[in-house]
Amino acid sequence: MTIKLGTGALTGAAVLAVSALVALPAAADDIELPRTVSWTAYDTGSAGYNQAVGIGSALRNVVGTELRVLPGRNDIARQVPLRQRRVDFSATGIGASYFSQEGVFEFGTAEWGPQDVRVLIASNDDGNLGIGVAADTGARFVEDLRGKRVAWIVGSPALNENITAMLAFAGMTWDDVERVDFPGFGASWEGIINNQVDAAFAATVSGPAYQLEASPRGLTWIEFPHDQTENWERMQALAPFYAPNMATEGAGITAENPHEGAAYPYPVLISYSDQEEELVYNMTRAMVELFPQYSDSAPGATGWDLERQNFEWAVPYHEGAIRYYTEIGVWSDAAQAHNDALIERQRVLREAWDAFTATDPAEDAFMQGWMEARAAALEAAGMDVVFQP
Repeated sequence: MTIKLGTGALTGAAVLAVSALVALPAAADDIELPRTVSWTAYDTGSAGYNQAVGIGSALRNVVGTELRVLPGRNDIARQVPLRQRRVDFSATGIGASYFSQEGVFEFGTAEWGPQDVRVLIASNDDGNLGIGVAADTGARFVEDLRGKRVAWIVGSPALNENITAMLAFAGMTWDDVERVDFPGFGASWEGIINNQVDAAFAATVSGPAYQLEASPRGLTWIEFPHDQTENWERMQALAPFYAPNMATEGAGITAENPHEGAAYPYPVLISYSDQEEELVYNMTRAMVELFPQYSDSAPGATGWDLERQNFEWAVPYHEGAIRYYTEIGVWSDAAQAHNDALIERQRVLREAWDAFTATDPAEDAFMQGWMEARAAALEAAGMDVVFQP
């Protein structure tokens, strides 16, 4: 199965349905949520946490539901309470959504494996995710990074995998650049300012990007031309969660000076597949119909707009969310077929995990053994082997 990602735009009757919905005031009097709903989110002060606070205010004021937000510093910290059912949902990123589904990186350990996660709704804001490079290098396109110093974040496979995929856009690998190790994301961007490295990964709206822009070195965002189809196929083969996006927000980026690049949703509101359908239905409905109440509450919150949803993304939607989207006329047969294929992918991964762990693999060979078993199962099912062993 090859995953083809759209931009999330809606057309035809779906647009009319969306426009009609968002033009009406929220009929929140019959949204049925418990007195308290709980989420995990990114750490205090992050964009994801701040958006959750704004959403919580709207829930309290309109529906009378309190949103309890439990911050987590990393994907595992956000996923553990969700798996243990100590929270109802998680407003998370690519790690706890896509990587957990695939059972890779920190989710490829004996304690985890592929997770049956489901999407309710996601935020697709006006920024991009990409490679920022010091302007004084003159680099503009991926191929310009050849021989340049590129940041590698120790212990952050998700961040490094993003650059791996983006290098593949130009048919390059880490062997084509000079890898420079840093202990964390912030340190890598400080490294660019201090001329220890030339490029690093970030969201265009991240604080460190603005700091680099204001520094003597300046900032340029590497471009990913949307008409270069073969290049996009190479990148999406390693990172199928990316879709082309024209950013109008971020350091050095405006509506008059947009950035032609790539993005994926952040945050993504997820649950497990067995979460109660009625709860998911009403949470999804609240997120859509209360949007006018929280859209300006925090930077990036506009990304939750129904018109920005991509129903053919890389992680399947929950039945409760599908029920709501079907009711308002924005769920299509194509979206359902795509969703069914993703659920089948999760089934193949789970069965491969069960078969592999039943062999009682040695601890020191566990990760490599699992990745090989995973690849074999996906190949046998005719599915894309994203993340090779």
